[in-house]
Amino acid sequence: MYFVYLMQCAGGSIYTGITTDVARRFNEHKNKKGGHYTSAHKVLKILCTEEYATRSLALKREAEIKSWPRSRKLELVKK
Repeated sequence: MYFVYLMQCAGGSIYTGITTDVARRFNEHKNKKGGHYTSAHKVLKILCTEEYATRSLALKREAEIKSWPRSRKLELVKK
């Protein structure tokens, strides 16, 4: 299983990524081992996750969400 996740960062930004283990990935981001963006923008919390059967499907969904404006990402979180 793969998960697409959205995390809130300091300053109000939203980070989107994929992983096979959301808790592990969250801790990596919090400890600044999870990517360039989250090393510079402190991760505060997980906003939402979606589960996918394959990496390919998760990557496609991640790319789709990353193309959205912030307002649409916030609508997804509210669901």
